[in-house]
Amino acid sequence: MTNILRSINPTTGAMLAEYPALSSADLEQRLARAAAVAPRWRRTAVAERAAVVARLGDLLEREKDRLGRLMTLEMGKPIQAAIDEAAKCAAGCRFYAEHGPGFVSDLRVDDEGHRSFVTYEPLGVVLAVMPWNFPFWQVIRFAAPALVAGNVGLLKHASNVPGCALELQSLIERAGAPEGVFQALLIGSDAVSGILADPRVAAATLTGSEGAGRSVAQHAGEHLKKTVLELGGSDAFVVMPSADLDRAVKTAVQARTINNGQSCIAAKRFIVHKAIAEPFIAGFTSGMRALRIGDPLDSATQLGPLATAKLAEELEVQVTESVAKGARLMCGGHRPAPESAFFPPTVLTHIPPESPAYRDELFGPVGCVFVARDMDDAIRIANDTRFGLGASAWTTDPAEQERFARELDAGSVFVNDMVVSDPRFPFGGVKASGYGRELSDVGLREFTNVKTVRMRIGDGGSRSGQSTE
Repeated sequence: MTNILRSINPTTGAMLAEYPALSSADLEQRLARAAAVAPRWRRTAVAERAAVVARLGDLLEREKDRLGRLMTLEMGKPIQAAIDEAAKCAAGCRFYAEHGPGFVSDLRVDDEGHRSFVTYEPLGVVLAVMPWNFPFWQVIRFAAPALVAGNVGLLKHASNVPGCALELQSLIERAGAPEGVFQALLIGSDAVSGILADPRVAAATLTGSEGAGRSVAQHAGEHLKKTVLELGGSDAFVVMPSADLDRAVKTAVQARTINNGQSCIAAKRFIVHKAIAEPFIAGFTSGMRALRIGDPLDSATQLGPLATAKLAEELEVQVTESVAKGARLMCGGHRPAPESAFFPPTVLTHIPPESPAYRDELFGPVGCVFVARDMDDAIRIANDTRFGLGASAWTTDPAEQERFARELDAGSVFVNDMVVSDPRFPFGGVKASGYGRELSDVGLREFTNVKTVRMRIGDGGSRSGQSTE
């Protein structure tokens, strides 16, 4: 098993802290604690569970500056974006504190001669395997609904953000959750399969890579345990001639570089109608070049480092290979130094299908531009990917808006706006982007037993002649 987890500042390369990973005995203790508290938390009134989540939201809002700094130090996002992430977590907690009890209230069914209803009961202990790119939001969007529903959480966070993991556990405990209701497990990925095999763990959720998703799904499937997977994305950003081009270009730069370009729902493939391709490419390239790169703790910085130097190296390899296969480099493309975690804003055009820029997710500030002949061609290019997380379409033509909404293969489609996650709406993907949903009432109910209850009223006998299936 992994012995040490290290927190490294990607901006400077300096080590912030070292954390000893849990021993086998430590892990067993935490699993036992989770299993022991699960029945008690399940029986706790939903109003009381929601109150814990409401207090969690208050803490996140009140301490957002401190929490934002922690995120920036551990994974490099610009400080204002990190503070905004903490504030978004607070809003998510408030949403579930207010609406969560209604999402798990019994659904009455009109059924003559019977008292019939559907109830939503917690599954128990849920393992959350979470990524580093949104180290607070990814966890809160699982934890807030799961706790309101009555589940107990085990967090296996990304190994490069152990400080964030421990802080999240502390915040939830400070909000009033009983000990063991939410625990951060400082472990490596090598320990995940054993946890999934443990009968005390009922289900798992993962946000991460395709490879990690396949591994978790395989191990959970062997033990018939429910999973929700939110995996990679290569989101399309389609621009048609009727669009407000200036706004589309400005949003394209923002959508590609949010979180230093490290977002599953960041726009990555820009599919532009041939009639406006030239001005779009010129404006997009100019906008990317103009971004201010630097220390993410400086409020003036627009683009900080990637989370690790290794990630920047891998992105550089993808770009270099794509150019070697025929893609045209409009700007960027190379790190400033061999060991640097910084990667410059980059634009590629004329991208051949056999290149990484066409077939794979580029997790960093690299925009790939494709030119479409017409709307049919734009939809074909947008759907010609194994991913299906989000998509954005820019057009003022009502007929085109309707076609994009219906025909783009994605978990969400935004028209004349960039793709974002919002607690009010289900979030998730199709194809290699995963399955299941987070957020909204749908996400909360993913980790519940949707139980049908039918009670005959009256003589207590049974009716004959009814199907038993």
